[in-house]
Parts: sequence; C-alpha cells; structure tokens
Amino acid sequence: MEVLYGIHPVEEAIRSGARQLDHVSVARERRDEKLDRLLELCRSAGIRVTHESKDTLTKLARSEMHQGVLAVVRERKFLAIEDLMAGEKEGYRFFLALDGVEDPHNLGALLRTAEGAGVDGVIIPERRSAPITATVAKTSAGASEHVKVARVTNLVRSLEQLKQKNVWVLGLDERGSPDYMDFNFNTDCVLVLGREGAGLHDLVKKTCDHLLRIPMAGQVSSLNVSVAGAVVMYEAMRQRRQPVAPPAAPVVLKKRKGLGS
Repeated sequence: MEVLYGIHPVEEAIRSGARQLDHVSVARERRDEKLDRLLELCRSAGIRVTHESKDTLTKLARSEMHQGVLAVVRERKFLAIEDLMAGEKEGYRFFLALDGVEDPHNLGALLRTAEGAGVDGVIIPERRSAPITATVAKTSAGASEHVKVARVTNLVRSLEQLKQKNVWVLGLDERGSPDYMDFNFNTDCVLVLGREGAGLHDLVKKTCDHLLRIPMAGQVSSLNVSVAGAVVMYEAMRQRRQPVAPPAAPVVLKKRKGLGS
C-alpha cells in the first residue's frame, strides 16, 4: 500500500478510479467547504473515512504538506509500451519519455503538464528516474492519477519499439536543430527530455530522429526540464488543435537511425 496526501491528489485518485483506496484520513482540526466536497465524494464512492489529529497525519505522510488529508491506496500498476499503443486513436499519438529525470518536483510538474496537454502516455525508465511518490502526486496536483505511465527496463529499446510503430522520436537538446516551433508535430511522435543539468544520454540522443531546440534570447543556455517540456508539449497541442501554415523551411523527415548507430 502507498500513501497519497493533499486534497487534490486524493480527490483525483478517487475520481480517476485507477487505484483502489483502502481509506481516507482527514484532520479533526480542518473544517471547510473543500473538505466537505471531498467527504461527499468519499461517501458517493463508498470509501471509508477516519478522523485523525494533524500530528498523526504528519507522521503518516512524513511531511507537513498533507493539508489535513491523506489516503492509503494500492500500489500503482505500471503499463508497458504495448499498452500505450493498444487500441484505436483518433488523430496522431503524442508521448513523453523521460531520460533520467530524478527530481520529484520536476517529475510531478511534467506529469501535470502532460495531462493538461493531452499526452497519450509517459515513459520512464526503472533506473535513474524519480519514483512516482506522494511528493510527485502532490506536485502534480493529482494529475499523476490520470496519466498513463509505462515504466521500462531499457529506454533506448523502448524508443526503438515506438519507431517500429512509425512513431518519430524527438529529443530536446540545446544544440539541436531545428527550433521546436519550426517542427510539424502533426505526426505520431514521442518527445524525449533529458536529465536535469546534463541532458540526454549519448545513446538516447543517437536514437532520436530529430533533436529540437528552444531558442534562448538571454544569457542562460537552457530552461529547467519541466519548463522546457511544457513549452514544447503545448506547442504540439496548439498545432494539432488548429491548421498551421507550413514553416518557411519545412523539416523533412530523414531516414531513421538504428539502435546504437
């Protein structure tokens, strides 16, 4: 069993129905309209509610950021690449892959953006990646309970699997070309984001069909990974929502690179 805390993560866990909740605990000291709505949601879903002291919830959550609300839930069941590709999809597929994002706050922010931008699934490696914890759920404001997440043993191999399904692999790199605004996202694709400070691993970078960049007008060379991911994800959503004029210098999809090329 795992612990979720914060009113939004607990509320979204109930709404999503993705995981079974054992019970919800609320602080005796808290009384307000938001909590009343959550309690009504618990009653409608048949979820047991207990009342505890604020200090007890702090010990259970191992954090003071619980907002007087905590839930005990079953462990998340991660998907496989095949699960993300299963079923029919109206329009083009868009995935997010994270190559070693280890900060839980960055991971939570990226999951929140992915859910808001309509990303079809997020791919994270088993190693060198922040686990999806209560901190991640809290940072994502509960969006982590709605996003499809596949956890894979080998990210490069998984990207190659997507290539075989005609999904284009797009890495984000400050030395890449073209600018992300000049790329036509009206195709099946996966956006790959690298580690905080270090970027994409070399083999992951070689696996990408294109390396896109975010142009920077200031003195710093790059953005925080969660901010950079948000910028590109919403550009992809913007292009897919309305017809866009072709860029002045359209990007020609080049021949794919093989594994380790």
